[in-house]
Amino acid sequence: MCNSVTIENEHIKAVISAKGAEPVSLKRDGVEQLWCGEPSVWGEQAPILFPICGGLKDGKFLFGGKEYFLEKHGFANKSIFSIENADADRAVFLLKADENSKKKYPFDFEFRTEYSLLENGMNIEYSVTNTGAYDMYYSVGAHEGYACPEGIEEYSIVFDKTEDLVSNIVENGLLSHKTICIDKNTNRLPLKKEYFTVDALVFCGLKSRRLWLEKNSGERRIEVRFEDSDYLLLWTIPGANFICIEPWSGLPDFDDSRFDICNKPGIIRLEAGRTEKRSHSVIL
Repeated sequence: MCNSVTIENEHIKAVISAKGAEPVSLKRDGVEQLWCGEPSVWGEQAPILFPICGGLKDGKFLFGGKEYFLEKHGFANKSIFSIENADADRAVFLLKADENSKKKYPFDFEFRTEYSLLENGMNIEYSVTNTGAYDMYYSVGAHEGYACPEGIEEYSIVFDKTEDLVSNIVENGLLSHKTICIDKNTNRLPLKKEYFTVDALVFCGLKSRRLWLEKNSGERRIEVRFEDSDYLLLWTIPGANFICIEPWSGLPDFDDSRFDICNKPGIIRLEAGRTEKRSHSVIL
């Protein structure tokens, strides 16, 4: 069984693991852009979040009068995907519902992740098909960790629109309705370790659908385009040399959640037999 797929073109080379369909290397002209995945700090690099983003209150949800327990960020990042297609510069990974997944998440689905190289970057597309007989409810998101060898405080996030940067506060892994204003009327967020002492920055109302991770000295710039995602999270471990830029189509539970997945904020309803696609791009 193939454990990973390598795709490359003249400038870009990516290695994607069958476990979690997770990129474990993304290079431009031989220079690595992803976090190294050091297990003593954070052992992942760019996990895919499906069928939920973030955590559930008490780790559970209700559907059809039954209670289901599902781990934070769902199970895709721990699952072995089949490799449906692998070309020189494109690869498609497939995860299907099975008996084990339905113990946690009672829906029939096919979840495809397609990586296709651009001249100067990579496009990532998530395709969800409801193969069951009734509506399914899901979220999907990215959690890509970009290396910041000099430390995150040498970098800034630059948005394509002027924003009031208001973040929902995270308490015990759940969203609070309380917010904190990081800055107003700006398109630039200098990264600071203190922002991440509790958890992530969670932006639910951004106008921007494009941003840049920019080294303050101007020597390096990574662009992330996320037209299909309504939410954006930034996360790291204070003192670690990476920043995760996370476009999400979904949210963690709020602290006053009533557990009903059909009414979960940010949840996507997908009718039986339908397919929905969402994508984002990384330009190096």
